[in-house]
Order: sequence, then C-alpha cells, then structure tokens
Amino acid sequence: MSNNGTEPMDGKPCPCGSGSKLAACCGRFHRGEPAPHPEALMRSRYSAFSLDLTDYLLASWHTSTRPQHLESGGATRWVRLEVLDASEEGEGDSACGRVHFRATFREGRRWAVLEENSRFVQEAGRWVYLDGSPSVTRLKPGRNDPCPCGSGGKFKGCCGRGSR
Repeated sequence: MSNNGTEPMDGKPCPCGSGSKLAACCGRFHRGEPAPHPEALMRSRYSAFSLDLTDYLLASWHTSTRPQHLESGGATRWVRLEVLDASEEGEGDSACGRVHFRATFREGRRWAVLEENSRFVQEAGRWVYLDGSPSVTRLKPGRNDPCPCGSGGKFKGCCGRGSR
C-alpha cells in the first residue's frame, strides 16, 4: 500500500540528511511543489523511499522509464545519503541533469550501499528522474568500525547494538 502524505512526520528531521525539518525540505516537494534542480529532486526521492511514498516516486519518474507500480519498501531501512556530485545544463524542457550519490541501507541485519549516477530531465516544466546506473555493495561492519549510518560512532555502540 502506498503512503500519500507526510503530515504526521513533517516536524521530524528530513531523511535526506540536509539537517532541515521534513516540512521545509523534501516534504514540500512530496506535497506538489516542483523541485528547483536535479539534486533537490533526487534528495526528495531518497526521502520518499525512506518514507515509502510510492505515489510520489512514480509521479517524479519520467513517463518513458516509469514502472507500472512499485512495491512497498518493506524491510529496507534507508539510513544515510551522500551526494557526491550534481550538475545540470540547458533550460526548459531541454534541460538535463546528473546526480551521483551513495545511499546506505539496512535489510534486517544486512547492510549495503547503493551507488548510482542518476539522470534527470525536464518534463512539462518539472524535473523528473529518467534513469540511472546503480551498483550495490554489501557491507560487513565490524564491532569497532565506524557505523555505516554516519553517526560518527562505532558500529557496536550505535546500529550494531543487539544485531549480532
């Protein structure tokens, strides 16, 4: 089942890692405001994956590459986003952009990183996700390794508590 609203969560920090509240960051795009550039759209899509907003994900996907439907994220817990590079060129419906990012996630006790070079284009005056070249790397954090969530703490004292 898709989730269409973020209202109960708007006062919480935005999942994209900006440090802003969801309402002032990605939540406004989830509610219909157009993203001003590809990085903002990519961050809002990451947040939508975190919040399981499948309707938003489909609506922000280019019509030529959009799947018919998306399954709920289920057991996937998105924990950290790192934008490595972002660019855009052109104007209007001929504009295009790229965003290179890393997204760390957890499924049960398994950790992984999705790294993708995503392409974005303008469609009817709005930025939309076109496609990307993703790769997934499994992580095996040790007790004394830095926590993959990006907290700065050791894995054993952060997300590793009780997971072994």
